Amino acid sequence: MDTMSVNVATFRSATSVAGARDNARYFLEGLVPAIAAEAADTVVLVVSELVTNALRHGGGTCTLDLTAHPDSIEVSVHDPSPQAPRMRTPDLNGGTGGFGWPMVNRLARATAVTRQAAGGKTVSARLTR
Repeated sequence: MDTMSVNVATFRSATSVAGARDNARYFLEGLVPAIAAEAADTVVLVVSELVTNALRHGGGTCTLDLTAHPDSIEVSVHDPSPQAPRMRTPDLNGGTGGFGWPMVNRLARATAVTRQAAGGKTVSARLTR
């Protein structure tokens, strides 16, 4: 299989997170060879977390790109904020989060944050196919 990449969509609101998950599932369903169900669920979970974080902390809009490599799936989310995600202690009582970025780092083979010359950043996670 050659590398397959798609710019999935630009999202502007928290309700778009469900759309990001749906678009990711659609992308994954089209892969040949097919991706295992558990691996697909992991990709969709990472998409959900990265898009949620970008909308919440990255300026209210983001773009999702998905790339299928022979042995991995790359999830990239671009947003206008230069601020990199950070590890923090999860809030078990106040509901302010802190679970997403650590979870993405545990699920992914590798993560990267790249600042863009034009402003903003791209947060990427590479997951086992």
